[in-house]
Amino acid sequence: MLSKKTKYAIKALIVMGKNRDKPPMQIAQIAELEKIPKKFLEVILLEMRKAGFLYSKKGAGGGYALNKDPKDIYLVNVLRVTDGPVAMVPCVSLNFYHRCEECHNESTCGIRSMFLDIRDATLKILSETSIADLIDKEVALGDSALTGL
Repeated sequence: MLSKKTKYAIKALIVMGKNRDKPPMQIAQIAELEKIPKKFLEVILLEMRKAGFLYSKKGAGGGYALNKDPKDIYLVNVLRVTDGPVAMVPCVSLNFYHRCEECHNESTCGIRSMFLDIRDATLKILSETSIADLIDKEVALGDSALTGL
């Protein structure tokens, strides 16, 4: 299940992507527009900045803005920054592998085999889907208005 932290990070990246040609956005603006608790959003945006997705500007006209083009920010990277492993079980994780304690033999484990396929399919979609794709999807679904900020 997608955590609220990841969902809020994606929503914030989308709103900043929609406002890419405008001045940086303040945390309060993003929080209000996307109905995200401000304090929680502060933590998320700091992580996104540390990961290189955002930059921040202090002072008048300050706030947060995308550090990369929305087409270069892929969901797989956002998910890994906010939630860690993409895999649903640790024995199939690429970056956070851990052998399951109860497993007798990984090579014959049906659960591992199935979740390896699930991981691969999930990674393919997440690795090919960018913030720009989600912005385009929202426009196609009828949310054509930008935030107006």
